[in-house]
Amino acid sequence: MLFATDFNLPSFLWLWKIAAWSMGFAIAGYLLLFLSGSTILYSRLMRSRLPVWLRPLHMITGGITVLLVLLLLFIGLIGTIGHYGNLGHSIHLIAGLLVVFLMLLSGWSALQISPSKPWARVLHLRTNIVLFAGFVFVSITGWQVVQKYLP
Repeated sequence: MLFATDFNLPSFLWLWKIAAWSMGFAIAGYLLLFLSGSTILYSRLMRSRLPVWLRPLHMITGGITVLLVLLLLFIGLIGTIGHYGNLGHSIHLIAGLLVVFLMLLSGWSALQISPSKPWARVLHLRTNIVLFAGFVFVSITGWQVVQKYLP
């Protein structure tokens, strides 16, 4: 079993700083994805031309946001195990796993979008709507966790 002393670190403050920046960038990425995705959807519905750079921007931002959420999962697991020795000290674990699942589902469904798979676009859009609630949930529970670590 791993304990904080097994890591031979005086504090996990550096880890929480990385988590805070990663969460901020993940939320910023989600907002950029919302804006670019809304523009893509609007262009599709209005049958207007899409700027050639918009779809690649949306895909790259989505990939980076998925990686940031996976980084947050890693930091949360390492930090919690390092501090407590095990997991499950708050509902934040459930909120975080939910966001990771939704983010991976969103990314996977985005890669499936094609004329032959109309279900993929619907799944992608609906997943991202639920993901908004997931980000709110994980942010609230994360703030509760942060309060435990602050002196």
